[in-house]
Amino acid sequence: MKQRELIKKLKAAGFRFDRHGSGHDVYKRGEDEEEVPRHREINESLAKAILRKWGLK
Repeated sequence: MKQRELIKKLKAAGFRFDRHGSGHDVYKRGEDEEEVPRHREINESLAKAILRKWGLK
């Protein structure tokens, strides 16, 4: 999955960019926090796990 597609889905669920990590960008929604790898292509199983973790499709 493309990184921008994953970020778009997280933003639609209320996540907002918080900060840059060493190799990840950090997005927050209240107390919820998700690290997104800073790669153009994100491993499909990792992307699905992130979406599943927050109940997204």
